[in-house]
Amino acid sequence: MTGRFDRSVSMLAWAYNEEALIGAFLDKALAVLEEAVSDYELIVVDDGSTDRTNEIAQARARLNPRLRVITNERNMNIGPSFKRALAAAQKEFVFWQTVDWSYDLSHLRLFLELLKHFDVIIGVRPVPIRLLSYIPVIRSIYRVRSRSDNFRKALVSLGNYYLIRILYRMDFHDFQNVHFYQTASLQGLALDGESSFLAPEMMAKMLERGCRFLEVPIPFVPRAMGQGKGTHLLSILRSVRDIWKLWFRWGWRFRLRPKMPRRQIWRVSEPFFLDEEVLRLSIPLFKYFRYYRSRVAS
Repeated sequence: MTGRFDRSVSMLAWAYNEEALIGAFLDKALAVLEEAVSDYELIVVDDGSTDRTNEIAQARARLNPRLRVITNERNMNIGPSFKRALAAAQKEFVFWQTVDWSYDLSHLRLFLELLKHFDVIIGVRPVPIRLLSYIPVIRSIYRVRSRSDNFRKALVSLGNYYLIRILYRMDFHDFQNVHFYQTASLQGLALDGESSFLAPEMMAKMLERGCRFLEVPIPFVPRAMGQGKGTHLLSILRSVRDIWKLWFRWGWRFRLRPKMPRRQIWRVSEPFFLDEEVLRLSIPLFKYFRYYRSRVAS
């Protein structure tokens, strides 16, 4: 795999009172995109910030036409901000990243290439490859140390994960991470959620369409400064509200349907099921499983 990705890509982000991070984020995001993709755009939604977030973002946008800034007149939360960014996307493929750069995109070029083989690429936080790691509860114990900024946030994240997995019967190893989609397929979905539940909602609706998923290891990167807002009480309550509201509206059907075909979801952590070309592309990702194995064992 040489050269930059030969298809167009939209990267989405949203920010609320992130003046300490927004400048560095924009510089890094544009540099990463420039290295990996020939035709790209970066769309950032300022979610009604009351600090200098919008001022800094607009100044960067005047210097780089590939950066587009959308401004919410008031704080609207993750869901509406994401929907505005998605509706504005004009490129063939789309993915997102948090302003605190929570997820490692060192292999962005590789993830994009894998979109030529699968409908959706799903990032999952790596788990050490051991026999016990295939037992769901034990797997979660391994995941706590590398899942979030601290133990409390990790427990909130795992609680959210198991609630969704049990209620919606989706056999994914992560729901809240970086995802890569065909832009038109996402823009064609009727999205009901107004919180971080949008990510699993999209996964559920793409499963119903019969799409093929590949899980790739994308490690969590702890926040270096500023304050994360995803585990604030109000954010948690909004997410739980969406989980239950949409389960009663349509999610209960997932519990009644026959078990999901196994081969809708492939995983880099299960290389024996991958075809030769995908396996060849995925080889650089195996290092994450070695790293996390030694980290957890230490």
